[in-house]
Amino acid sequence: MSRVEESIEVRVPVRTAYNQWTQFETFPEFMEGVERVEQKTDTLTHWVTKVAGAEREFDARITEQIPDERVAWTTVEGETRQAGVVTFHRLDEDRTKVMLQLDHEPDGMKDTVGDKLGLVRSRVKGDLKRFKEFIEERGSETGAWRGRV
Repeated sequence: MSRVEESIEVRVPVRTAYNQWTQFETFPEFMEGVERVEQKTDTLTHWVTKVAGAEREFDARITEQIPDERVAWTTVEGETRQAGVVTFHRLDEDRTKVMLQLDHEPDGMKDTVGDKLGLVRSRVKGDLKRFKEFIEERGSETGAWRGRV
């Protein structure tokens, strides 16, 4: 397993940042390589990704969700094996630190080489930057799910 940890500050309240992160179906708008995310149930999502020409599908289960604090997940079915957590830290009334930790298992030589070259870390960093741009430009979330898991 490899681990990636990245964070970014966003100029929105913690509630806004958290609420937007619960809108999984909007992830393709700011996550590179994510083609589609379907929210199957409150705790199950189905992902379709395309990275370096390779399309993959997998299911991920939300294992913990605490409003305005954290969302944790793990893959349960499909070709991709990963687990992670995103935490939200209030810096002040209008600024939030979003921290992402991702544990992933490269699948095959191509994934292993890409991992060693830092491609996963680079992608995560870019996704967080695009999330920042997405939410700051909007100024408000596209929706929210405030349930606890």
